[in-house]
This record gives sequence, C-alpha cells and structure tokens, in this order.
Amino acid sequence: MHMTSAPHLLTEDRPEFDRLLDEALRTADERPELATLGERLNAEQLRTMALAAITLLTAAAAAEYDHYVKVREELRDGALSAFGTNAEDGGEDQDGGAGVSAVVGVLAPVLAGTAMLIFLLVGYCLKMIDPAPAFAETMLTAGWLFGGLTVAAVLFAVVGLLVTALRNSSTEVTAEESVPISDELSRAREAWRNALLERGIVPFLRDALADPTAGPGYPVPRTPGAGRIPSLGYTRPDFTSPGPNSPGSRPGFSSPDFTSPDFGGPDQDPE
Repeated sequence: MHMTSAPHLLTEDRPEFDRLLDEALRTADERPELATLGERLNAEQLRTMALAAITLLTAAAAAEYDHYVKVREELRDGALSAFGTNAEDGGEDQDGGAGVSAVVGVLAPVLAGTAMLIFLLVGYCLKMIDPAPAFAETMLTAGWLFGGLTVAAVLFAVVGLLVTALRNSSTEVTAEESVPISDELSRAREAWRNALLERGIVPFLRDALADPTAGPGYPVPRTPGAGRIPSLGYTRPDFTSPGPNSPGSRPGFSSPDFTSPDFGGPDQDPE
C-alpha cells in the first residue's frame, strides 16, 4: 500500500516514510507505549490509519524536513554546475573527434567493400572473354586491393567503437565521483528521520492504541443507514385531502333524470 499525497513530503521521500512506519510497527514490542499492539488494532489497521493521517505526521517534522531538502538541493546544484563546466571545457573537441571517427568508421567499410565487389565482378567477367582483355588482371588486382582496405576499415571501426565506449565509461565514473557525499546531508537526513519517527509516527500509533476512535487524524466510520440528504431542522407540511364539509370542497350535484317518452302504436292517439 502506498501513499497518495502529502503536502509536506516530496515524491522521492515517500518511500522513506513507508520504511519508518514499517520499522515502527515491526519493533513495536520494543517500545512500552506500543506494547498493546494486536489487542485492539493490528499492524495493518494502524498502518492504514497512519497513511490516512500522513499530513499530520509529516507536519510534526516540517522544520527538519525543510532543512534536509534545502541541503540536498544545494549539493545537487553544485554538482551539476561542476559537471557542466567540465563538459563545456572538453565537450567540443570530444564531440568533433567522435563525429569524424563515426563517419569514417561507418562509410569506409561500406565504400571499400562496394568497390571490391565491382572490380572483382568486372575483372572476372572480362576473364571469361576469349581472348581476355589486358586490363582484366588490373581490375582483379584493384578488387583485391579494395578487399584489403575493407578489412582494414572494419578493424578501424571496431577499434573506434571500443575507444568511444571506454571514453564514455570514464566520463560516467568522473561524473559520479564529482557528486560529494556530505556529512551535513547525512546529519540533516538523520535529524528528519528521528523527528518524524519520535514526534510523528510513534505518538500517533500510541494514541491510536489508547483510543482507536479518538483524534482528528483517525478515520470516522459513517453511521449505518444514514441518508444522503441532511436534516434541515423542519418537517414537511401535512397535506390532506379536503373533507366533504370543508370550505374548499367541490359542490355536489346529481345527474338529471332522463326518461324515454311513452309512444304507442299507430292506432293509438297520443295522450
């Protein structure tokens, strides 16, 4: 499990927080204040709670961490400046020499090999003619000469690649050796680690073991069955359908009584 974000902690230093937290949980039996580990909360639960409260824990050692980051950045800037100066002093000559060597190493074997194939092919074709022209032997001799040049060019290219590889390796070693290992940086890092462990991580774990549900940095469980809409402090008005005698009731009426007229037969006069 890794942390998501921490305003007081750079990304490169987050693994160090993980290591300190794991070390505190692994050596909890050596600290009397953490002796109750496993009774109420286990190590994984405590680790989850600490990761959720990482902002509070890193803030406890903010001053030491700011000093540590400042010293580290100053050393990095100084090392980069020194390396850049050395690169500017010898970079142009090395780049020029390397460029010429690369061109010669690539083109020479290709051109010599192509010329060898052409001269040998033409020379042997002329040898097949009866009688063979006098310059056929000259073409064959030139072909074999270019063959020797091809072998020499390949050897030159191999040597150039080896020299370039050795030069690059020596440059990398010089760059690594130019980065100073400062005692001040070691002291600043150790001061931050101790402050984070003793003022941040260990007190947090101790308070969590004493009362797992208290403290601003502890996760608060949601109330089971709680709705998504909060109560606003009033109830809905009670709407009921109007009664028959209410002022707003609709007037009652009945349908008219329609009856059919009394019609007799054709011989009967109407009344």
